[in-house]
Amino acid sequence: MNKNALSNSATMPGTAAPFMLPTLPYAENALEPILSANTLSFHYGKHHKTYVDNLNKLIAGTEYSNQSLEQIISGTAGKAEAVAIFNNAAQTWNHSFYWKSLLPNGGGEPPAALKQMIETSFGTVEACKKEFASTAVSQFGSGWAWLVLDGSQLKLLKTANAGLPLTMGVKPLLAIDVWEHAYYLDYQNRRADYVNAVLDKLINWEFALQNASV
Repeated sequence: MNKNALSNSATMPGTAAPFMLPTLPYAENALEPILSANTLSFHYGKHHKTYVDNLNKLIAGTEYSNQSLEQIISGTAGKAEAVAIFNNAAQTWNHSFYWKSLLPNGGGEPPAALKQMIETSFGTVEACKKEFASTAVSQFGSGWAWLVLDGSQLKLLKTANAGLPLTMGVKPLLAIDVWEHAYYLDYQNRRADYVNAVLDKLINWEFALQNASV
């Protein structure tokens, strides 16, 4: 079976095992000084790669071996006997999505169409960013903060550990990783500083609009 790189889109159609670590959409030093090359080297090259490698080992010879990543996530969610497969599949998906949620010289003003959606749902872009930051900082322990589309409404939610919006009936638009390995080398215990820096300088509003339009 040919190996398939994981798609960087929100839906990731047509990919099946064995999976490969996707290519980063930018150089490891491209997010400096907000996120160092050292952080990306460990986060992408060690943590993300381990999830992909573990997933391939866990599904080899199982009913999941010919399924797409989203099918594996859907098929293992909530199943105690498949929790390891779910965790590694979900974290593989989450990280692929997170890298696209960041952009060198990102942040700033969202595209007009997305800005209108944000203002309808939150009042202002700043109010959205403030709630996004609060959602991320208040996640107890490891997890994720997400901007999602629920029907026609934008919402913010957090998930613990490997949790993700795909199992919740909403469409993910952006993700911020708040596992400690995402920021600890650069920010130590200052999660709020990391989150606010990402929102101000790296968040990829164009990616959010693309996902909202799918």
